[in-house]
Formats: sequence, structure tokens, C-alpha cells
Amino acid sequence: MQVVGVTTQHEVYVASKTHRFRMNEMLVLKDELLEFPKGEVVETFSYNRYIPMGFDKGLVDNQVIKTLEQIGYDIGADDIHLAKVRLFEEAPHPIQTGCHVHHPDFSEIESLLVTTSAEKGMVLGEIKSTDYVEESLPLPLQGLVTILEKEQERKQKGVPFIFDIRAMQQYPHIGVFGGSGSGKSFGLRVMLEELMKLSIPTLVFDPHFEMDFSVQLNNGVGNIDYKQRYEVVQIGRDVGVDFTALSTRDVERLLSASGSLTESMINVIQSIHKRKDSYQSFSDRVGNLAEAIEIGKQKVESYLHDGGMTRDEMEKYHTFKKLLEQYGSLPLSSVKGIQWRLFRLQQAGLFQQNIRVIEQAIHQGKLVVVQGAVWLLQVFSSYVIGSLYSKRRNFKDARLQQKQGEFFPPFMIVTDEAHNFAPKGYDAPAKSVLKEIAQEGRKYGVFLIFATQRPTLLDETITAQLNSKFVFRTVRGTDIQTIKEETDLTAEEGKRLPYLRSGDVFVSSAIIGRTIALRIRLAHSSSPHTLNPFDELIEMNQTSNEEVLKGLQEFLPLTEMDLMKNLPDLNAKSRKSWDVNQWKDELSRLSREGYLIERKTPFAHIYDRA
Repeated sequence: MQVVGVTTQHEVYVASKTHRFRMNEMLVLKDELLEFPKGEVVETFSYNRYIPMGFDKGLVDNQVIKTLEQIGYDIGADDIHLAKVRLFEEAPHPIQTGCHVHHPDFSEIESLLVTTSAEKGMVLGEIKSTDYVEESLPLPLQGLVTILEKEQERKQKGVPFIFDIRAMQQYPHIGVFGGSGSGKSFGLRVMLEELMKLSIPTLVFDPHFEMDFSVQLNNGVGNIDYKQRYEVVQIGRDVGVDFTALSTRDVERLLSASGSLTESMINVIQSIHKRKDSYQSFSDRVGNLAEAIEIGKQKVESYLHDGGMTRDEMEKYHTFKKLLEQYGSLPLSSVKGIQWRLFRLQQAGLFQQNIRVIEQAIHQGKLVVVQGAVWLLQVFSSYVIGSLYSKRRNFKDARLQQKQGEFFPPFMIVTDEAHNFAPKGYDAPAKSVLKEIAQEGRKYGVFLIFATQRPTLLDETITAQLNSKFVFRTVRGTDIQTIKEETDLTAEEGKRLPYLRSGDVFVSSAIIGRTIALRIRLAHSSSPHTLNPFDELIEMNQTSNEEVLKGLQEFLPLTEMDLMKNLPDLNAKSRKSWDVNQWKDELSRLSREGYLIERKTPFAHIYDRA
């Protein structure tokens, strides 16, 4: 391998007769004056004499062709393999043309690829095109991951990618971008496994109900049992909002997530809500006010004046009178709007629990998965993130002021579909607190991992603060443009984004200082959504067939007359609730598919065992 053509201080062409270059391959240039600079293949090209296409259509120019001829290449006969190589560090002067090139040993590129140990960092995958260093790889870096290649599991060959999570103190927050089917959710699962391995407290918002780690996979690498390292909670069932802890502003945010608020509705909340209100006291006050306004002040006073009511009714109308004196000027439609939004949140179970389970798990260094509908997660995330972040910030501020504060550990916040929680261009319940964490969370030890299919729809302030970005396959042009603006991906890498295989990813990180291409490792756990829906359909149909055939066994052979006579028993044994016509259709289908034999007689259709 030799350098050919015109060279620059940051880019050269390398040619070979025998070696076929691969993207992201690392090479060492034997230029002694520049102390053997290193570079990475960013574009490849091969010329074959049997293909009638000249170099004018390729990535090289006449200078490269002349150099190739001068150093002994037969342009008309040889197979020539060429690579454009970008140097990792700009050289003080251009590279020597004609200098030889070789693959590095691990020791030559260790500082470029590994910044921490497997025990301290997140082992996420294998760096692509580094298998040539397999023999020189130190023992602690061998056998750390298993890779899925062409539907086959294989052992690690190249250098493992270990993300230095401790460096997030300097370069905080991670973005995970990729379209549907790109491997984004799988990559996020691997990250969460590594956070559990390191016992880093983590809060995960899971709108897809897929972040469950109970199904362990045996893929050849020393797996960790995650069952004691995480908790799954559902909003309304396990966790909720302690209404008494909410400020008036918090109540506004919660109700706005249930449906947008008008200025008049906001005025209702600010007028009616009192400090330390419980859900019951606040909702009763709203409901009573709505009823009082509907009745009207005159009627309320006339009822009280006329008398003839029970004691409870008297108390009720006295309450109405007092509310009308205080809040009678508020519009009925706005009060009813608040009442409806409160009822919707209550029906979802939001106010029936508290977040004590989450706080305990965070203190224990566990990963907590919060599940619920997207709109409910938006509401709840605003409350829980604000509450936990305040506890952490208060502790750190107290230490800085040399005061005694209650310890609350640093933690990570992870969410899929992040553009729903911090959208660009409009408000969302959790957006303000997430923006604050994006900008100041580093000082307090609170970090974000945001995954989204649509980075263009994510708030720009937050996107700019994501110092490490994992970019999976992305097809949409606007998203690719956003990614190119926010990372150091080259034009060539940008062109490759729509064609990346599922599980391949570019990592652009200020921690590493450049973009690295890697393949995500096999996860140690399985998502509950891994079953192909078409296989699921076949499986369910097969199960249904077995149930029906088992229920039919003692009634075969069966006629249409028998159906009417034995219908209740047939339904009981087959666990169905069908009528006669449905059973006829089912028997005909089973006969067509070969499970039963149908015989036609002048008097009836008879169904029997196949």
C-alpha cells in the first residue's frame, strides 16, 4: 500500500494491488518527518480492466493516475484498489507522495479508540473495520461482546467500543437518533443494560412498554442478571402525583397536558388553588363552584332564605354562597373546563399514588422504568423530573454553602420519543425542566439520554447540548441535515446514513473528539415486542385451531342438527361463545384446511376426523 497523487495536510489517496479497502479502516502512513501520522478510510474505489469505465468517473484525478503509472501500476491490466484517507490530526505540511502505508498494531491506535476500562465504562459494541488488530488486542479487551452478523452470532474480533461515562461530567448528555427499524431502540436497550451494570441510578420513560429486562438471553458473554437491578412501574397503578405537594404553577402544567388551557382557565386555577390542597379539596371546590354558578346567586340566596332544607342541604348552599362571593365573577365555561381536565387525570389514576417507589429505587442505584400512555407520561414526567432534580440540586447547593443537606444521588433521565417531551416550536409539560437540565444539569450530576426518530422536531436548545450523538440509519432529508449540522459527520458519512444496516451506528462525541463507526453488541435481554406480528398471527391461529379441535373431539362425527343440540357444551369445551352460524363457518374452514373431513349427504353435512 502506497500514498499516490497530490497530497494535502489532512487528506491523501492510498493505492494497493492486493488489499481491498474498507470504510473506516485505520492506516499508518510511513512518513518519518511527520512521525507516522494515522488516518481513516472515508471513501473507497476499485478499478478493474474488464469494466469499460475510466478513472475520470471515479474519485481520483489525472495526478493520481500519473503517480500510479510512475510507481509501476499497469492502468490497463492491473486491478487497482484506492482509498481516500482522512488524517486524525492535521499535519504541518503535506504527506510524502509514494510513502508506504501499513495497518497499525493496537498499541499504535489505543489512544484513539479506548479511553477507559470495561469496568468503568459502557461496553456498547465493536468498532468497525478493526479486526486486523485482533492478535495484538490486550486480554482485558478480548471477548467483551457478541455481535450479530448476517443473522449469525459471532465472537468479538475487533476493538470493543467503551463509552467513558465519567467524561459526561465535562461533556454531558447523549442523543440517540434513527428511523424505524434502524436499531435505535435496541441500542437504547444496550445502553440501559450498561447503566444497570454500573449501578447508575436511572429514570426511564417508556411509551412503548418495551423496556423490560426479565427475559435473559444466553449469547456467550458473561451476562448479568438484571432482575434485581431495575423496577418497572405504571402510572396510576404503582406511582402517581402527590397533589398536596403541587404548587399552583405545577397544577397549571399538569392540567395543560390534559388539554390546552385558555387565559381564563389559568385565571381560574390561580384564583381557586390553595397551598397544600389535596385532590379532593381542590376538585370539590371546583365542582361546587361550577354548580353554584349554574344555579345563580339569587336562587342560592332564596333557597337559604326560604328554609325547609335538611342540615346537609343548608351547609351545601352556604358553601355555594361563600364560593360565589369569592369567585362568582369567574366564567362557568372555564370552571367546567378545569373540572373536566381534573376528572380526566383522576380517571387515569394520576392522583392515587406518589413517587416514593421511584425515590427509593434511585437511592438504591436501580434503573426505574415508568410506563404509561404518551400524554400521561408527559404530564407525570414534568412532576417527577422536577421533584427529583430539585432534591439533587438542593443537596449540591447545600454542600456548596457548607450546610447539611439530605443526600440525593446523581442520576440519568432516559426517554424514547424524546420529541414528545421537549418539542421544538411549542410548549410541553416537561419541556422547561428538561431545558434547564440540558443547560445546567452537568453541575448537579443529572444527565439526559434522549432517543428520537425525528431529531428535527426536538427542541434546538436541548439538541445543541447533546455532546454525544449516536446516529443510526436515517432516511428523511431534514433529519439528516439536522444531524450534519449538530455533529462532525462528513459529507460522505451523511450520504451513507440512509443505507446503514440495522445495528450499525456513527458515534459523534466530544468525549472521543471524532466520529467512530461501530456495530452495537447483542443485548443480554429481550424486548417483549421481538415476535414478528405475522408469526404471532400464525401462532394465535394455530392455538385457536387446537382449542376448537380439542372441544370437537367427543362430538365427532357431527351434523348440523347436532350443532344446535350440543351448542352450549361445544362452546364450554372450546372456550368460545359462538352461535350456530359461526360454528358452521368454522367447521367449513377447518374442512378446507384439512383438519376435518366434510361429507355431503342428501339430508345433511357431516363433519368427521381427518
